[in-house]
Amino acid sequence: MQTVHPDGTACFWGAVPTHDTKMRDVVPGDIVFFTGQGRVRAVAEVGVIFRNAELADLLWPPEPGGPSWHTVYTLLDLVEADIPYSELNAVLGYRPHHNYPGQMVLRGDKAQSVLDEFMITSGLFFSRACAEPARAPDTGSQEAVRRAAAEEMRTSKTSYRRTGRLIVVDRREARLVAAFKEHLASCGREPADRFYCPSGVSDLYLEDVEGAELIEAKSTASHYCVRQALGQLLDYAPYCPAPPDRLSALLPAPPARADLALLHRYGIDCVHRDTSGAFVRAEAPAERRELMRAVWSS
Repeated sequence: MQTVHPDGTACFWGAVPTHDTKMRDVVPGDIVFFTGQGRVRAVAEVGVIFRNAELADLLWPPEPGGPSWHTVYTLLDLVEADIPYSELNAVLGYRPHHNYPGQMVLRGDKAQSVLDEFMITSGLFFSRACAEPARAPDTGSQEAVRRAAAEEMRTSKTSYRRTGRLIVVDRREARLVAAFKEHLASCGREPADRFYCPSGVSDLYLEDVEGAELIEAKSTASHYCVRQALGQLLDYAPYCPAPPDRLSALLPAPPARADLALLHRYGIDCVHRDTSGAFVRAEAPAERRELMRAVWSS
């Protein structure tokens, strides 16, 4: 416990004996969904798990004649979510009105499909994906980069959210990413990936005959979000699996003229939706992009 929770505090959850079979193979790093009222209300990562009826009874005194919550586990992180059962059922192949108990631990192939679909990354997986120590970004540092498929994501919180360990992505940004992926497919582009690196997880990464492109999505076209996209693009670019030919900020609406100029100053394109919902690319000047490409990867 002290190793996993060095600050001496932890959130605890439990399960009654009827859940023994489901909880038997649960290990640290597994993702648990907390459900209710037709939705996934929160997502957490399992820390330590053990059976101790005495402790469980102290934490959650059982009802008279009721069972003990003898399986106890701690949570490394807890992030609010808002995933309708209908969307979760579609991923799992269940009937639309299938209901869930108050908690559901994800394991196996179906678990991976859910994590991929909703772009949820456990801290344990992220730490393993970036196990090599971060070095100065050069060709050698590519060893610390891991590619991952980019899927649509439907969890809800503000901004690209990386809490203490668990990594979750904003729902609005994910919907924008999903729509842009459809646009890319309609243009004949290759499927987009994500990649893990010591700096975090990218939103989209393309590598095809048109070159390598790193894309960072934001939920609004505000000055704050534009600056955030700029910073993340420059932070991730040195770790791209191939030196990027383009960096692009993906926005749901046109940014202010000054913010577009800010992106272009660093050779970064802006892809945004127009009033019809179509995607429009405002390219950075070619000479500025060429000047900055060496800087991106250095």
